[in-house]
Amino acid sequence: MSQLSAEDEVELQSLLRQLLRSINDKISDAPSTECAEEILLHLEETDKNFHNYEFVKYLRQYVESSLGTVVEEETKNLTRGDEQHAIGSGHDTLVHAVTRRTRDSAEYQQMMQTLKSSMIIVVESLINKFEEDQMKKEEIQKQHSQSNSQYADNCSDSDSSFNQSYAFIRKEQLQVLAEKLDSSSPKEVRWEALRALCCAPPSDVLSCESWSSLRRNLCAALSDPDLSDNVLQFFAKSFSSSPLNVTREIYTSLAKSVESSFLSHKLSFPTATAHMDISRPEISRLLKQIRLMNDFQKEVTTFWIRHPEKYMEEVIESTFSLLSFHHEHGSASPRAEKSLEPIHLMALLDVKATWFKKWMHGYYSRTVVLRLLERKYKSMIVAALQQCIHYNESCRRLTNEASDPQSTEPQNTSSVQRSVYTGQELEYAFFVHSLCVLGKLLIYTNGRKLFPVKVKKHKDPVSLTDLIVLLINIMYQHPEPVHSDTSHTDSLSPSCLAMEVLWMLCERTECAAECLYQTPVIETLLNPVIALLNGQQAELKSPAATLTLIADVLARIANTNRGLALFLYEMNLVVADSERASAAHVIVRFALRLLDKELSSLSDPDGSHALCGAFIFVCRQIYNTCEGLQVLRPYGLHKAVAAAWKETSSLSERVPTPVPGATTEASAHEQRNMVIWEETLLDSLLNFAATPKGLLLLQQTGAINECVSYMFSRFTKKLQVSRCEKFGYGVMVTQVAATAPGVVALHSSGFVRALVLELWSALECGTEDIRVVRPKPTPMDPIDRSCLKSFLSLVNLLSSSHSVWELLGRQPLANKSEYTLREMPTSIPDLIDRLIAVNSDAKIHSLFHHEQSHTFGLRLLSVLCCNLDSFLLLESQYNICSMLLQSQGEDVTEPGSNGGKFIIDSLSLERNHVLVRVGVVGGPSERKLPPRALQEGEHPYPWPMFSSYPLPPCYTLDPPNINHNSQDAEISALLASSKDTKNKDSWMEMCKRQYCNIMKSRPNVLTGKGLADLLETVVAHLSSSASESFFSPAQYKAEEQTVKSAVLSSVEHLGVDTCLRYGGFLKLLKEGAVNNLTLLMRHIRIFLSTQRVKTSSELITQQDGYPGHDWLVSTVFLIMAGDTDRSLRLLLNLSSLLTSAFIWPARIHASVHIPVEVAESGIPPVYSCTAHYVEMLLKTEVPLVHSAFRMSGFTPSQMCLHWLTQCFWNYLDWTEICHYISTCVVMGPDYQVYMCVSILKHLQPDILQRTQSQELQVFLKEEPIQDFKVSNYLDFMQELESRYRDIILTDMKTIRDPVE
Repeated sequence: MSQLSAEDEVELQSLLRQLLRSINDKISDAPSTECAEEILLHLEETDKNFHNYEFVKYLRQYVESSLGTVVEEETKNLTRGDEQHAIGSGHDTLVHAVTRRTRDSAEYQQMMQTLKSSMIIVVESLINKFEEDQMKKEEIQKQHSQSNSQYADNCSDSDSSFNQSYAFIRKEQLQVLAEKLDSSSPKEVRWEALRALCCAPPSDVLSCESWSSLRRNLCAALSDPDLSDNVLQFFAKSFSSSPLNVTREIYTSLAKSVESSFLSHKLSFPTATAHMDISRPEISRLLKQIRLMNDFQKEVTTFWIRHPEKYMEEVIESTFSLLSFHHEHGSASPRAEKSLEPIHLMALLDVKATWFKKWMHGYYSRTVVLRLLERKYKSMIVAALQQCIHYNESCRRLTNEASDPQSTEPQNTSSVQRSVYTGQELEYAFFVHSLCVLGKLLIYTNGRKLFPVKVKKHKDPVSLTDLIVLLINIMYQHPEPVHSDTSHTDSLSPSCLAMEVLWMLCERTECAAECLYQTPVIETLLNPVIALLNGQQAELKSPAATLTLIADVLARIANTNRGLALFLYEMNLVVADSERASAAHVIVRFALRLLDKELSSLSDPDGSHALCGAFIFVCRQIYNTCEGLQVLRPYGLHKAVAAAWKETSSLSERVPTPVPGATTEASAHEQRNMVIWEETLLDSLLNFAATPKGLLLLQQTGAINECVSYMFSRFTKKLQVSRCEKFGYGVMVTQVAATAPGVVALHSSGFVRALVLELWSALECGTEDIRVVRPKPTPMDPIDRSCLKSFLSLVNLLSSSHSVWELLGRQPLANKSEYTLREMPTSIPDLIDRLIAVNSDAKIHSLFHHEQSHTFGLRLLSVLCCNLDSFLLLESQYNICSMLLQSQGEDVTEPGSNGGKFIIDSLSLERNHVLVRVGVVGGPSERKLPPRALQEGEHPYPWPMFSSYPLPPCYTLDPPNINHNSQDAEISALLASSKDTKNKDSWMEMCKRQYCNIMKSRPNVLTGKGLADLLETVVAHLSSSASESFFSPAQYKAEEQTVKSAVLSSVEHLGVDTCLRYGGFLKLLKEGAVNNLTLLMRHIRIFLSTQRVKTSSELITQQDGYPGHDWLVSTVFLIMAGDTDRSLRLLLNLSSLLTSAFIWPARIHASVHIPVEVAESGIPPVYSCTAHYVEMLLKTEVPLVHSAFRMSGFTPSQMCLHWLTQCFWNYLDWTEICHYISTCVVMGPDYQVYMCVSILKHLQPDILQRTQSQELQVFLKEEPIQDFKVSNYLDFMQELESRYRDIILTDMKTIRDPVE
């Protein structure tokens, strides 16, 4: 194709100009020439009008005329039959082939060459014309400009356009500009050159060969007041549109220029009476330059990781070099002549060192920063540290001189722009900047390695601990804000700044360990507290406010495991004379003094309540843990808080008498403060319920109902427990629900009702007021995810049999003949009636989702029946088994006939599973529970179903081999030695050693007759020993008529049947065993009834004897192979031992041997003591399991209470149950704690896995404890004994003492 004609070039030039005007806005917004090129290259993709531009239409027509013939010929060639197979029949393949051949053609090459040469001519013409227009415009502007504004800046970013912002500039022009900018040139020439430079694209300027000379001349122009602003404008434009490899040169040049300016001007630092006016030209110019640097410092972190590290290192090093300038003079005495330094102006512009925080945030830059600080610029840290020390000393000096230290802080906090600053304000800004820099260094390991630091006028280097003590002292010296507008003052006040650093350290484990968990730090924090406790004055400007800040730091420290251990066990504080105490003791004593209002210096009502609440909150972080409560319990803090709450509550209930002339605002304010104080005390009492023993203490205060109501009010609002607790109220609700008084309080507060309604809404009602676009999917899981939370909440609520008895005892089911669709259950009996006992058409028709809802109910029933006492109550009151069997009998293909087959569906599978679970007793290797899911194959459910007893035999496995007749020789020798009167005192120790040896070597011999004889001998020996007999010996003689007249409850009769089934399976019982066990139960019932207090409690579990079946009696009966006399004798002897209080719950229930208030509380010792110590040991010995329980909202204490109450029936095999009993009897009652810890340690892998899938509660309830052997964990238990026996056994022995 021939060259384009002149007319075509003119037309093309016009069309190109028109296109550029159309896309002017897009190109003007581009930060650089490269970005503008990218926009042009992708214009077709981003501009919907692309194909409507005349320039594009022209190009399309030109291409068609040049290549149209070529495309047609190639298409014909490729679509001929002989080549069709080669390219395939697809349209896309044909297009690609034609395109490839066309681009390879000579016509295409000629067209591109012609177009390229023509476009070069057109573009050069456009550039020349643009330069002519630009020069004419500048000439006109110059003629009309005013003489007093000849150096004004007319190249702002706001008026940029394509023609102005992206003028093309040639290398020759840049060379001329560089020469004009030479310092020897006239100022007007330099100014004109700067204006032209500002209008040019920064990328062209920075990439030219003359850039080096340009940069030198620009830096020289910075010192000229008339040219500085233009240079800064060009630098700012370059910073925003250029890559780091270029901008770092500008930045380093700017830093050197600023440094040279400080060196040449030698600006003096304002003295106490003088001021610094930032409107002075030399100060203003430096401030603008440093401001530009600071803006770049804060922005560069977003992109410097994309460039080589050396670029970043240059930026950082030039910054440190500038900020380290003259620091050796700056750290001199404040009375000496002092110079203004770059760091002062940097602190004034960025007072909280935002630039440094951003540099330290990413590892990429932090590594370089810390390396440079360590190797070359440690003087920066020295200066910052020196400034903090200087500020602290000046505050102390002013305090000693009875002056106001407020004068050391910025006095004008208004938002009005200022131009004058005093020397004190500059010093304070430098102090704030230094403190923020140091605080950021402390939170990183390599930052802390920079300490200790040697500073002037200090003999010893300043260590990390010294710095933290310095921060605390600065916090102590701060005054209260005196300005009406305190927002700015507070954010920059010394106390706030110091607290921010301390908070950051508290949140990081390693930081806190190195910086805070040190004796000098704790001493410094508690010195004012100790002084006040000793009747001295605390050297604090504002004692109440400062002590509140101290309490905040102490609470954060106590909230960590290591900090709590430091508070509890480190006796590192001298409280009086030579008496030493731990921090926990000091804190609780101070809190009690505040509660008793014994500190006259802190008597302000509003301030004292806030201060008292703050220190109680510190105590709360301690006593809401098991180990912390152990230390604080002797102080009776729960009694003091309860007394203060009762006093406050009575005052708040009084209506103040109206007084003429009195302001209602003051009265309303006082009332609000009273309500806040009352809630603070209730909240503090409530947190005693975080541990089992703490819950007993809370119950003893009489405030449990009010505390639970308060908790429910916060729970419904989904409020956090506190700023320190990581979890909500789930764990606390579960802890409370484990006991009878706790669940009654939950019921009366409305929690149970709300839970039932929430469940029903999720299960039956669904989401309201939502337009149904598509049907709700049918749930695939037995319990839909939307209902899982409610299901787990119900499991937690009903985990304890005591809770089930309180909520269901003596509560009949409604069994109505008709239920309306709007009728919602509001209680647990209602829920059972509607979801579990679905035994009528009326109940079926009342459910919108019958199968799903009934399956949910059967799943809940399965979990409930895992607790044998709960099952016995349900069976005795509602005949659960008969109802399930009847439903199974009706769920057949031909109802009413014997030939029908069971219909296999989700409901029949669930019913079959529940019937087997409650019908077969045994451990993991003694029974087989049918699965709930179908399996693939010809027989999807091979397990037999049934609608009447007895159960198919496939659900029971082979019984263990138990030696009923002979006795092991080693055990026989041991028992024979007990009759030797000479060795009577040491026999028990020998028995323990021998027992451990047998358990570790041949545990299977400790069953049958050998175990029965061993238990009988050991219990007889211990009960006859005055030192081992804990309770008064049993004096029991019942007449035969009295025994025969004793009536067992329906629950006990069901328990007897269960025991006989298990004994029959184990082949331990003979004919007539039912009468023997019934007789034994009657004897024990009569015996225990004589040892129970007469209670007026309204709790159902406290009336009519022990609630549930006595599983220990049944266990002993089986161990003794159905011998009533031997069983009774063993149990009577056992009743005098401390062990009986823990392994025999029925024996200690409402017993006369414990304080009346505890006997009436409904909280058994196995919960308040055993379960309490299980949780305490878990936190130390098996921390992952402890954390898993916390995360799941479940508690180890609930599961231990469940296991221990039913003597591990259905969870362990018979042999292991025997070993549990014998170990606790022989080795001591504290082994009950070690046993539970061992089991949870054994289950750790399963617990962690089930926690992730939100199945922990159901897993622990429904699954037996697989593969656990007491003998395998006896060594672990002995290790626990060596570490914890002194604590646990000592506390167990206080069971007879009144609750402290």
